[in-house]
Amino acid sequence: MTAKDRRAPSTPLPPLLSDVGIPKRMKPTGTFVFVLALALSPAVFIGAHASEGVAKLPAWNAYQCNISEDIVIQNANLMISLGLADAGYNYVNIDDCYAAKQRNSDGDIVANQTKFPSGMKTLTDNIHALGFDAGWFTCQLYPGSYQNEARDAKLFQDEWGFDYLKYDNCAVPFDNITRENIMGRYARMANAISDLSQSTGNPPLILSLCEWGREQVWLWGKRYGQSWRLTLLLFSGNGNLTYEESKTHFTAWALMKSPLLIGTDLETASDQTIEILTNREIIAINQDPVVGTGVTPFRWGINPDYISNNTHPAQYWSGESQNGTVFMLINTLDEPATMFFNLTESPWIRAGIQYSVRDLWAHSNNGTAVRNFTAYDVPPHGVVALLLQDAGDEPEGLWPPCAVTEWCISQSGVRID
Repeated sequence: MTAKDRRAPSTPLPPLLSDVGIPKRMKPTGTFVFVLALALSPAVFIGAHASEGVAKLPAWNAYQCNISEDIVIQNANLMISLGLADAGYNYVNIDDCYAAKQRNSDGDIVANQTKFPSGMKTLTDNIHALGFDAGWFTCQLYPGSYQNEARDAKLFQDEWGFDYLKYDNCAVPFDNITRENIMGRYARMANAISDLSQSTGNPPLILSLCEWGREQVWLWGKRYGQSWRLTLLLFSGNGNLTYEESKTHFTAWALMKSPLLIGTDLETASDQTIEILTNREIIAINQDPVVGTGVTPFRWGINPDYISNNTHPAQYWSGESQNGTVFMLINTLDEPATMFFNLTESPWIRAGIQYSVRDLWAHSNNGTAVRNFTAYDVPPHGVVALLLQDAGDEPEGLWPPCAVTEWCISQSGVRID
């Protein structure tokens, strides 16, 4: 492959959704109701507001191949009535099987005339009329885009009116055909989108890389797209997760800046599920227009030296936001736990400063933290999400003079530790 083949898009793309450190993967025990689909096959979102800022929230997907234009419109209306649209979910996305099995004689993808008799442009217009964006993707071996990147990008944007392309990692051609790794295959579509934008003068399609965290996408995703998956599916509202586990899963997904893609059937979603999915304070961190990086661990596991293990992944996380420092505390135990940490264990906290504490799930202001913080009775598999903001210098006369006493020393050379 030449440097030109692997080039980054030359047209500036909208700012990235996330650029995170290497997370420990959460492994929830629940099942899921749909399969995210095909890289080298299209996953397209229709949108009117996607050309500026951070890539906005994808929203809904629950029907796999049992999809139709009526179901799409019905669920778009549910997103409005359930408050999801007001919470910022801008996209309705369709799962699989939206196309005919074969391209037409001109080589273009053709919509399934039985499921979408009005055509994709009409569906796009109807979704936009509700104030939404929409789209679809496939891993069911419907026509893919490999070696058709330019043709398909033009079809999706110019003819069908889409502006958000979700591109998945299924149905990969043999190595002796691609001569590329995952990153190289995504570069092909990114370049096609860039070339189309240059030729038309229109804003480029937002490219969402759905390769499930393969090949360290957090290191290179921002070269080619505006959002990328770090793990498998968002489980909140599906499977056998408890209420507390669902909150934990949603918090981790959101604060690690993975795209919030709802996989729940909105017709049967519980009030608790909607409460979790519409937590605007958590969503605001995920969609921070200034800071793209997610939370990362500052402690691992529950061992005395915080060595990670499969049974107890990282419990203490922190990260930046435009409004303060974000903390995520996850109780990996099967019983309630008290969780304590020194503030300056996080690289984003300054010594000698006290911090106001905002609980992002209780939606309450919890006083001021000086040097450390304790969360009491965190439920089994539960989560505490906090936003800490600078509240001025810590009180005078605290002892010891250093919160962490290792090599704490006075100007005269007297060590306090």
